[in-house]
Amino acid sequence: MDISQIIFLIVATATLISALMVVTTRNLVHGALWLIVALFGVAVVFVLLEAGFIAVVQVVLFIGAIAILIIFAMMLTRRALSDEPHQTNSQWPISALVAAASFVALTGLTSFLPDWQWPSLAASDSAQLSGNLQQLGYALVQPNQFALPFQVASVLLIVALIGAVAVAGEKK
Repeated sequence: MDISQIIFLIVATATLISALMVVTTRNLVHGALWLIVALFGVAVVFVLLEAGFIAVVQVVLFIGAIAILIIFAMMLTRRALSDEPHQTNSQWPISALVAAASFVALTGLTSFLPDWQWPSLAASDSAQLSGNLQQLGYALVQPNQFALPFQVASVLLIVALIGAVAVAGEKK
């Protein structure tokens, strides 16, 4: 085990713990701060994968813009800072059961397929793609690569924006 694997294990553990704290903490501001820690852990994983551009985008876009925007939005609304005693959903046992079943299914799937060959880039392709942002741009818009996930992410962001406007609107 070399130093990069040790760093990965430490960062992955810290990221998982902070992600768990995001969804279990009672104070929304503390949850947003734990979200920043989780997003920073993901950026460190990108650095370990030698994807410097994606790590910088992670820090600048998600931590620098979105998480700080969430914190300001919570601090500017009156409801966010009021500590209500019951902030949990009544359906949390069902969601915990679904999450546990998904974990067991994925763990079983990966353990039953030990000879599975995950797709990877050839050595010449990875050397060609390293540091080349033009190739990343082409990969995001070509139909046989990442165009569909890129468009799905765009639609999800628009739906989230519409949902935020609907939630923020005053009820009459």
